[in-house]
Amino acid sequence: MVESPEFERVLIKLSGEALMGNQSFGITPEMIQYVAAEIAKVYQLKVQISVVVGGGNIFRGVAGSSAGMDRTSADNMGMLATVINSLALCDALEKKGVPTRVQSAIPMDRIAEPFIRRKAIRHLEKGRVVIFAAGTGNPYFTTDTAAVLRANETRAQILFKATKVDGVYDKDPVVHQDAVKYDELSYMQVIEKQLHVMDMTAISLAMEQGLPLQVFDLHQADNIYKAVTGQGKIGTRIYNK
Repeated sequence: MVESPEFERVLIKLSGEALMGNQSFGITPEMIQYVAAEIAKVYQLKVQISVVVGGGNIFRGVAGSSAGMDRTSADNMGMLATVINSLALCDALEKKGVPTRVQSAIPMDRIAEPFIRRKAIRHLEKGRVVIFAAGTGNPYFTTDTAAVLRANETRAQILFKATKVDGVYDKDPVVHQDAVKYDELSYMQVIEKQLHVMDMTAISLAMEQGLPLQVFDLHQADNIYKAVTGQGKIGTRIYNK
């Protein structure tokens, strides 16, 4: 039985680290295929899907800056890393029969379309998955902020952050065995409790625009599908209460 989707248009934020699998660097073929398969399941529901992928599996701008590199140069390298991941995901989705387009915030016409808001929305309306690459195109902004920005620009109904943890906890569950997982939170609670969900720019923008956010474990099969169809309490839902 095919479930009915709770949302018509969603944006999925993937961390670059999620593509590493068991490696310490780069893209694991098995993992990119797994992610593509998970997105393809949701695509079969006729849900309009856009994706933002981080670049931390290849290069992280903040890490380069902390090692003494100029922050602007480091962030530019990080944005280029997201393009590599976006092209890899695009290829994996196309091989599964999912029509996909990559739009880059940094012009590179030979390998990706430039980001044009109206064109991105038109792609979504025509049933194509749109992958937004190169962050916001500006240094000093994370891909979390880029995800919130693109979700608002394309009028996504919710932002799914598919990551390595199964939700938001009051403290690090790896270090603290008594850590408590939240099923729901308000954006103000995230700010007041200083919970590390996204950077504060992303959280503030999502709160201001009333964009719901759901954080869950990407590595648990069917979690994206369950989140889109509203099955059970997957991860943590954050919104303006």
